[in-house]
Amino acid sequence: QVQLVESGGGLVQPGGSLRLSCVASGSIFTVYTMGWYRQAPGKERELVATITSGGVLFRGGVTDYAASVKGRFTISRDNDKNTVHLQMNSLKPEDTAVYYCRLRASQDYWGQGTQVTVSS
Repeated sequence: QVQLVESGGGLVQPGGSLRLSCVASGSIFTVYTMGWYRQAPGKERELVATITSGGVLFRGGVTDYAASVKGRFTISRDNDKNTVHLQMNSLKPEDTAVYYCRLRASQDYWGQGTQVTVSS
């Protein structure tokens, strides 16, 4: 079975920064893309950022961002590893949410989520 483990969440003041990490383990033959989603209290889960892993179906390293985080967040991946990061700068209170890692392969896999709270 595939397991995704997120880390790096916490409490930060407005304007601060956090770096989230997600490590995937298990039997994965082909990874299509990895990304970050978030869910704020009382709201639906929404896309934050994705990055393609490369291969026969995708050009590697292609990123996509939600409009609300463009210019502030950066998604990246480690070379030859099923690991993805989300560098979050200039954080705002509205960024407060549980952030989930997603891996798309022949099936979809989700992490358990990590809490990000932006508050003075």
